[in-house]
Amino acid sequence: ARHKKDFMSLNSTAFSHPPYFRLIGIPGLEKEQFWIAFPFCIMYALAVLGNVTLLFVIKAEQSLHEPMYLFLAMLAFTDLVLSTSTLPKMLGIFWLGSGEIGFLSCLAQLFFIHTFSSVESGVLMAMALDRYIAICCPLRHSSILSVPVVVALGSLVLVRGVLLVSPFCFLLLRMPFCQHHVISHSYCEHMAVVKLACGDTRVNVIYGLFVAFIVTGSDMILISVSYTMILRVVMRLSSTEARLKAFGTCASHISVILAFYVPALFTFLTHRFGQSIPPHVHIMVANLYLLVPPMLNPIVYGVRTKNLWDRVVLL
Repeated sequence: ARHKKDFMSLNSTAFSHPPYFRLIGIPGLEKEQFWIAFPFCIMYALAVLGNVTLLFVIKAEQSLHEPMYLFLAMLAFTDLVLSTSTLPKMLGIFWLGSGEIGFLSCLAQLFFIHTFSSVESGVLMAMALDRYIAICCPLRHSSILSVPVVVALGSLVLVRGVLLVSPFCFLLLRMPFCQHHVISHSYCEHMAVVKLACGDTRVNVIYGLFVAFIVTGSDMILISVSYTMILRVVMRLSSTEARLKAFGTCASHISVILAFYVPALFTFLTHRFGQSIPPHVHIMVANLYLLVPPMLNPIVYGVRTKNLWDRVVLL
């Protein structure tokens, strides 16, 4: 009985949640991380400054309380949450070597990163819908996309993210981790944490694929359909100037879409199928995926959108 009790105690200790994980940053570039942190810090500062400015200007200017700018405000808030969820801890790893993160803190970071990545994808899809209605049904734009409808769309996108990502955390809570607690990443990403578990992870992997397909797949399909229909309408315009103006209104949105989805798809596919890709390349792209869009979005929209740029200059 005594031996059985000792064995059960040992077993429960072995198969329990570790008190903390250790994030190592960028595998293979540990010596260079100190210097890599400087451009990352500059990008984060630009992201915070740009997105806070956008939120302040859109809130202060009554004339900007239109669907396009309200969606842009949602995008700015999402970018602030995404970058702030990762960068402060990442800079601590690179500059101070403080890679330890508590188990529950790791799950919280994972929740915010994946939830607001889903929200960003949903907002980009809603913005594509806004461009489609503005170009294809201009006379009905204000009646179809009223402020309550825009708020409802934003709320649905947020609820979708929370409902789909929450099971990630619950599934990880029930997983045994043995003695593995070193994460080969700069932040707590779902698959990076799943790889440390020593139990059966098939449910986690399948559900992760399901969420990626539901969120990224459906949003990209809707965005593609929207822009296909926009292209058909624009090409029928007789005036070259009208065509250029229509393309100009969509150019900034397309740039933002590419900046978000290209590294996102690269990171997602590399985790599952890219064993031949060097770890430092994968992790560097994963870091930039959460840094470049938040920094780029305010610049692209601020410069390309005249009404917004005029208010920023005035401010």
